[in-house]
Amino acid sequence: MNKLTKSLLLSGLATLPLFSGIARAADPAPPYTLAYKASLYSEYEYRGISQTSEKPAGQINIDYTHSSGFYLGTFVSNIQWLKDAAKTAGGSTNANIELDLFGGYRYEMAKDLTLDVGYLRYEYPSSGAFNPKPNTDELYAGVTYAAFNVKYSHSINDTFGAPNSKNTYFIETNWTQEIAPKLTANAQIARQVYKGTQESGFKNSDLSYTVYKLGLTYDLGDGLNAGGYVKDTNARKDLYTIEGKNWGKGRLVAFVSKSF
Repeated sequence: MNKLTKSLLLSGLATLPLFSGIARAADPAPPYTLAYKASLYSEYEYRGISQTSEKPAGQINIDYTHSSGFYLGTFVSNIQWLKDAAKTAGGSTNANIELDLFGGYRYEMAKDLTLDVGYLRYEYPSSGAFNPKPNTDELYAGVTYAAFNVKYSHSINDTFGAPNSKNTYFIETNWTQEIAPKLTANAQIARQVYKGTQESGFKNSDLSYTVYKLGLTYDLGDGLNAGGYVKDTNARKDLYTIEGKNWGKGRLVAFVSKSF
């Protein structure tokens, strides 16, 4: 190989990474993402209240997000609270699943400042024996700035089976921050406020309570996370104790999840 040929060959090889990089950079971003997550919890609690009567829960999340900011998703979990509530009332039910459907829009208004608005439907299949049914519809709006999030959720019908509880709302303040490599701390202070009066004269406001949470999550890599948090509420023990278990009492909740 003469010097000229060798020089041209080396010159050509030297330019390959440059042109290869330009080609990759020009590839268009996908118009949407579809994410899956499977989780195992020592207990499913929601807004500080046990949904599985201190028993473990398996959960699945599916999330579709479009590049425009619109998103759709679903959440599925086993539950126990409807069976326990029916038993306490002298009845029975096959309702042991929660299926949530939601959709909304996220918009980045400025750097680190995001607006999120949407609709969430809580569906409890096989819950026809309840009157009113526990199925609930909520509209929500939230703002996230850096590590802080504030969100307001407003019920537009009877809430989780409480009669005449339309306009019940949940307002929450959340904080999430990485405090060490792969280790994230999170905290929440929130208030569940029930509205309305039942035909018996019972005021739904007695069901209202405050929620406190503090936890840690560790990133194990390859979409695998593990963690736990302590939750507590000031919910009235006499109203939230079913089948001898206080659904609102403080306890540690542990979990492991895998994202795909």
